[in-house]
Order: sequence, then structure tokens, then C-alpha cells
Amino acid sequence: MTSTRRLLPPLGASLTRGRFSSDQIRNGFLRSFRGFATVTSSEPALANLEAKCADALPECSTVEDEITKIRHEFELAKQRFLNIPEAINSMPKMNPQGIYVNKNLRLDNIQVYGFDYDYTLAHYSSHLQSLIYDLAKQHMVNEFRYPDVCIQFKYDPTFPIRGLYYDKLKGCLMKLDFFGSIEPDGCYFGRRKLSRKEIESMYGTRHIGRDQARGLVGLMDFFCFSEACLIADMVQYFVDAKLEFDASNIYNDVNRAIQHVHRSGLVHRGILADPYRYLLKNNQLLRFLRMLKDKGKKLFLLTNSPYHFVDGGMRFLMEDSFGLRDSWRELFDVVIAKANKPEFYTSEHPFRCYDSERDNLAFTKVDAFDPKKVYYHGCLKSFLEITKWHGPEVIYFGDHLFSDLRGPSKAGWRTAAIIHELEREIQIQNDDSYRFEQAKFHIIQELLGRFHATVSNNQKSEACQSLLDELNNARQRARDTMKQMFNRSFGATFVTDTGQESAFSYHIHQYADVYTSKPENFLLYRPEAWLHVPYDIKIMPHHVKVASNLFKT
Repeated sequence: MTSTRRLLPPLGASLTRGRFSSDQIRNGFLRSFRGFATVTSSEPALANLEAKCADALPECSTVEDEITKIRHEFELAKQRFLNIPEAINSMPKMNPQGIYVNKNLRLDNIQVYGFDYDYTLAHYSSHLQSLIYDLAKQHMVNEFRYPDVCIQFKYDPTFPIRGLYYDKLKGCLMKLDFFGSIEPDGCYFGRRKLSRKEIESMYGTRHIGRDQARGLVGLMDFFCFSEACLIADMVQYFVDAKLEFDASNIYNDVNRAIQHVHRSGLVHRGILADPYRYLLKNNQLLRFLRMLKDKGKKLFLLTNSPYHFVDGGMRFLMEDSFGLRDSWRELFDVVIAKANKPEFYTSEHPFRCYDSERDNLAFTKVDAFDPKKVYYHGCLKSFLEITKWHGPEVIYFGDHLFSDLRGPSKAGWRTAAIIHELEREIQIQNDDSYRFEQAKFHIIQELLGRFHATVSNNQKSEACQSLLDELNNARQRARDTMKQMFNRSFGATFVTDTGQESAFSYHIHQYADVYTSKPENFLLYRPEAWLHVPYDIKIMPHHVKVASNLFKT
């Protein structure tokens, strides 16, 4: 349950994604060709060829005609916006429990299944974020001497999402897109949303450069919700109190407090003291693990949490399924706790055998794993030497893209990201009201593209400016409506308001071969199934783009 941070890496190269009408291609080709011919006008043959091509193409419409046409199409679209097209009902819906593929995966090649514990095998209720938030703020007041008034702060579940970044230099909490640009409507200083002008004043541009990226820390695991909220609340307190503060000190103190409630065992004791409040039972998990064992697969548990916490949680989760003589331990060939990921993947720490009854570590060397014993610490190098489990025959499930999956991915293991909020976001995307707004957004985006391809800044008449304002306002309304369906502050986890993939999605592409909401979703697929990357990916494999032509029929 430890929270690991990573500075923002250089994001992927920009690729142009879009479609162009035949008029745009024709007119763009003619303009480009004429520009080329002007440069080489001393060559009569090319000049004659240009003239022949121009004569062969239909006469280009004037700017006024094209603007009139765009206005007419926009007015027709607005009339059609009044009702949801019936065609939306016939569009395929994505499975909220589906497995989504970034890299082809043959399950018949997988012989070893490894699992993290928190938010992978064990899933928690929304009450857990409030518990972590409350324990951390109490530690900051009692130990770090933050003002007593801070004890009154309350966790706001409607504010944060996973995958945000905090700028330790400027104090901003932000959502980034796939290319490292700040979401225009997703940058906060404390709990106040910054305007586009304020963002550009602070950063010069929306794009985060390499130097600025050094000050960013990613909040990527499922326990980051309470951390992001507490950071924003503390910044807001200092702003409201008109007190000077260093944004990096706020982050460091909040992060230390969050780490303390985990490492001290406070949050573990709180969960085990009231498991019905915090843990979500799921009998499908046992069914999945037993299916793997029946198929002859090897299973191991690799977690940063202490064994007593894992044991207490697993006993609770499976108490209704196991008989008196059965134990969850019988499902696993190797159990490793306090692994200290991600250092586990790069260090050379030795394994220690843990005595759960005496709560101490043995001094003998570990050169073999006994299924009846529990192991602490260790490293990937020793793990591979002892088990002889190598490369693509191993798949590891985890919720933290950096702490859990980056190391295994680099070691050649296959990786499965467990993203709990995926189910809810797919359910929203499947809803007709969301698809309706998405189609509206795409048709307005296409009309805006045609507008800007037709009119230059110094050509804008009053009629042109009026149309541009209407299109921009209609697009913003569609964006706002879609955003509110997910999260009122930052929108969807996987995409930005502008339709780009988020930075969080970028990291999923990097480190997860497949991703899903729960490990037991694999029960929906045959153990020998071949999982293929979709050939028609628009954004993420689970995302369906609603075509704008739904309003043109």
C-alpha cells in the first residue's frame, strides 16, 4: 500500500489524427501545388502542369460560399441535436468487465500468475479514502504542527481522479494529456480552477517542457485520491489565510503523512477493525484462483503490505467460501510480503523467511520457496533464480503502473493493470446521453476544422466571427456536459475534454499489456484464449468513437 511517485517522462511524439473532406483535400492540394509552382516559375513545364491541374479540378467555392455552407450545416445539426438519433441504439456497447488489450496476449502461453494485494485481489469501498485522509491530516496537525483548523477538513470524493500531476514548484494540481499538455479546464491552485490565461501566465504555454516536468510528481495509484485532495485543501488553506508557503513543502508533508499512515499500520488496523465497512467481498475471486490451480497454473502473491494485514483481509474476503480446513494460502505457491516494490525489481536484497506466529524473520538463507511459508523482502533476481519462472510465461497483476508493472514489463513478464474505475467509465460511455454529446462534439469539431481551413485571421467578417463564436460555445457546452458525467473537476480518467488520451492512458500503453477492472474478469475468457489488439482503435481499446455522421442521415 505504499505510494510510489514518478516524475513525468517525455511523452509520446505527436501524431496527426483526423479526417478531411474531399473539398479540403482538393483545395489544400491546389494551394500547395500553386505555392510550389510559384517557387519554380522559371520552369515552363511545371507552370503548364499547374494550369492543367487547375482546369481539371472543379472551381473552388469562395470564402463567403463556404461560410454560408458551414452555417447551413450547423443550423441543420442544431435541429437534429434536439433528439437522440436512433442509430446510437444500434452502436455496440463495450463490456465494463472486459479485458482490453494493448499488446497481443496468448493465455495458453501463460503458466504463472502473480498478484499484488491492495486493489488487485482486495477491493475497497469509498470509505477507505476518507480514512486515509483523516489519519494523514491528524498526523500533520499533531506531528508537523499544522494549524488546528486543518483538523476540520473533510475528504471530497467528487474532486480528484487518478493520474493527476502536482507541480511542486508552482503548487498546481493538473491533468495532462497524452502529449504532456495541461488540460485547459483541469488545472487547480488549491481548490480554485485556473483560467486558460492564468495557466499561460504561469507556464508560458499549456505544454509542459522538460525543465518544468522535473517539478511534477504523478499521483497514479488508487490511494492517491486522498493525497490529491489533501494537497489541494492545504494549499487552499494557506491561500485563504494569506500565508506564504513553499508548494514543495506542502507536497512533502502530505506525502510523508500518507506514507506514515501506511507504514505505521494505522490504516491497516483501521481496515481490519471494521472490514465490513472497508473491504468488498467477491466470491468470483476465489472461483478465478481455483480455476487457475485446476488448470495446473502456478500462483504467487507479491505485495508491499505486511503479512498480518494480507492474511486478515484474505480470510475475511473468503470466509464464506472456504471450509474449516481450507486456507487461502493453499491457492498460492509463493507468498511474498513487504516486498518494497518498485525497488524489488532492481535491488539485490535477500529473501527472509517470516514466522507469522512469532512475528520475526529467520536468519537462514532462502534458496527455495516452500508453499507453507511466508517470505519478506527479496528481489526479482533471486526470485527468478529460485523459481526458474522466466519471461512471457509469467503475467503479473497490479494496480500501480510504476510500482507494480514497470519493473515486470522491463523484465519481460506480461502485465495486467487492474483499474477499478474502468467499469464506471465504460458504463458512462455506453449511455446514450454520453454518446449523444460525443457525436455533437465531433460534428462541431469538424465544422470548426473546415472554418479555420477556410478563413484566416485577417479575413474574419462580422458574420464569420459570429459563426465562430457560436461553434466554439456549442463545442464547449458539449465538453462540459461530458465532463460532468465523469468528474466535475477533472472529467474522465482516460481522456481529456478535448478528446485526447490522458497522460494516465499513456502510461497504461507503456506498462500494461492488458487492462481490466478486476482479475476475475478473466473468467469471461477461455484459459487458452488469444487476446488481440483491436484493429480499429480510436483512443483506448475500451473507447468507442461516436461518428458525427449520425446527424447527417
